[in-house]
Amino acid sequence: MNPTAPNARPIGIDLFAGAGGLSLGFEQAGFDVVGAVEIDPVHCAVHEYNFPNSSVICENVANLTGDEIRVRANLGVKEIDCVFGGAPCQGFSMIGKRVLDDPRNQLVFHYVRLVRELQPRYCVFENVRGLTVGKHKQFLLELIEALDSAGYDVLLPYKVLNAADYAVPQDRRRLFLIGARKGEVLPSYPVPTERVTVWEAIADLPDADSFDQLRRLDSVRVDFETESAYARRLRGIDIDPEDFSYPREYDANILTGSLRTDHTEVSRQRFEQTEHGKTEPVSRFHKLHPDGVCNTLRAGTDSARGAFTSPRPIHPFAPRVITVREAARLHSYPDWFRFHVTKWHGFRQIGNSVPPLLGRAVASEILKAMNLVPFKPTERIVPGRGRDALLSLDMRAAASYYGVPTTVIAQRIRKASPIVEEQGTLNV
Repeated sequence: MNPTAPNARPIGIDLFAGAGGLSLGFEQAGFDVVGAVEIDPVHCAVHEYNFPNSSVICENVANLTGDEIRVRANLGVKEIDCVFGGAPCQGFSMIGKRVLDDPRNQLVFHYVRLVRELQPRYCVFENVRGLTVGKHKQFLLELIEALDSAGYDVLLPYKVLNAADYAVPQDRRRLFLIGARKGEVLPSYPVPTERVTVWEAIADLPDADSFDQLRRLDSVRVDFETESAYARRLRGIDIDPEDFSYPREYDANILTGSLRTDHTEVSRQRFEQTEHGKTEPVSRFHKLHPDGVCNTLRAGTDSARGAFTSPRPIHPFAPRVITVREAARLHSYPDWFRFHVTKWHGFRQIGNSVPPLLGRAVASEILKAMNLVPFKPTERIVPGRGRDALLSLDMRAAASYYGVPTTVIAQRIRKASPIVEEQGTLNV
């Protein structure tokens, strides 16, 4: 394939897309992500804002066929190069039964079904590292067997990759299964690159507590200097030679995602007294070490799973928890990438997503296996195309916008004490 020819970029489909961490990683590697399937309409709106050239399909994958995805992504009969995504899975307690048949794992079943129907050249399955231990290994064996039956070889042995090994300043370990359609060249797992520290990621961001405007809004115009190579790339000041995403038009002097969090004076004192890298004993919040990496950023749960807000790390030097933008930096999102204006949804969108640089590392290996040379597009994209309202839709408005029921996602019920860590079947 001629890398200078129009439409020469390989095509990707993101299942379980969320706000788009994996979509961005694949785009940065050189893919055109033409379709993104996501059940949560609030996430869909944010994905649509950041990827206006991608077709957002607000739907449960269980209700979609491969042909329907092709139609809604305007693909026609084009060959799809990669289908990727991380399906939620939680049914691992049925001893003696096939866990892939467990109703609680139907989304994984439908992931395999859609891979079979779409027949991409490659597929990527991303999930929690807990799948690789104990009785959960049976699930992986059944998944690999199902992909084999669908016509795919899986790269073995499978690996858990730590985002911190791929220039993401966060200790985040995730399982990646990479499959190739039989007859295609299997990729390799990416080799570790470099480590970035917390302070390299967020040192240049102005303190949100210095701006009264950020008590009610999530953005403010600021002047700030950026020194670290990592932050300069995320701000778009320096060119990242390995970023082949579409350039975005945005104002680099508007600090976004920075709605303030109010703390009592007692809490602030406790935060100040906590040592770097330690856990504050009352809130159980982890205080970031400027020379280390962030602990795993997690999402809050909806009311169906307890409506818990996961602990947010304490800033290394300010007596407060980090902002959504600081979390985004620690997750390797560029500053042009916007999240929902509320802290609840913003942190949920980050905590549920694959760090883009980790996704890019995996996707780049697929391009190598395809023997393609990635290239930077000349087309410039304006995120949202003036529709900033996409970032502030509540569940009812977002559901109406996409024409889906408001009950598609369980509604959040606020608790009196939100400082509860997410409890799941598997460890993240």
